[in-house]
Amino acid sequence: MSKYQQMDKNPQSKTVKQSTSDKGPRSVERILTILETLASNRTGATLSELAKTAGIPKSSIVGLLTGLTEGNCLKRDSSGRYFLGPRFIALAMSTATNQEFVSLLHPSLLELVNKTGETAIIASLVLDEYFITFLDKVESPSSIRYTVTIGERRELHCTVAGKLFLSYLPEDRLETYLSTCRRKKFTDKTLTGKSELRAAIEEIKKDGFARTFDERVVGASALAAPIYSGNGQVLAAIMLAGPTERMRNNNKLNERLVLQTAEEASRLLGGSIPGKAAG
Repeated sequence: MSKYQQMDKNPQSKTVKQSTSDKGPRSVERILTILETLASNRTGATLSELAKTAGIPKSSIVGLLTGLTEGNCLKRDSSGRYFLGPRFIALAMSTATNQEFVSLLHPSLLELVNKTGETAIIASLVLDEYFITFLDKVESPSSIRYTVTIGERRELHCTVAGKLFLSYLPEDRLETYLSTCRRKKFTDKTLTGKSELRAAIEEIKKDGFARTFDERVVGASALAAPIYSGNGQVLAAIMLAGPTERMRNNNKLNERLVLQTAEEASRLLGGSIPGKAAG
């Protein structure tokens, strides 16, 4: 009998091997259970609630929650409730980007262009690099129009979708951005200072949408509103952009239509709009 056969018949040896091999998969399964639980609950959950719902001992879940929070996959508020974090939302967004997500929302862009005559765009946040990227567009039929390249990345501080995403960042991530990221001044209207960007962010939070006039390119202006996921997190932004004069002349109508389109897009994707009942 070989030494390998003898080891296989040793119960202690077999137990040790099984324990080692199961440790990784069990942790992965528990992490997925935590994420799935939070994805279905927009009000978040406490450590105790997660342990009970997911069937994970508190002693085991503490380390998982700490690691996920430190990695920005989860966030924890001042009351101790956990929510899906920006890194996980960004990952979910990038997974859906080239699949059903863009296809589902393309008709919404077409309708917005038909109603406004301006270019409509879907943009998402590249969180770890503090950029936005353009996912889809329908251009204005006008000979003078705003245009972008799909997949192109642009800065946060001077773009309408970028400023919108800044207003939804957790405070620690926002402070990191404002304190460490260099911000180029493209035009006389570009906001680069920490205090003026914070003021703009507060205005966006109050209005529920973002606006820019000549901040990156003189003569080009835009509006943007958030598309929400099922737990109230921002997945992407609907943008409407065009020549500044036309955008100013139709400002109120465009604001209403952009907000309406973003809300319809959120509901189409099963999203939950904070402060509004589903229906």
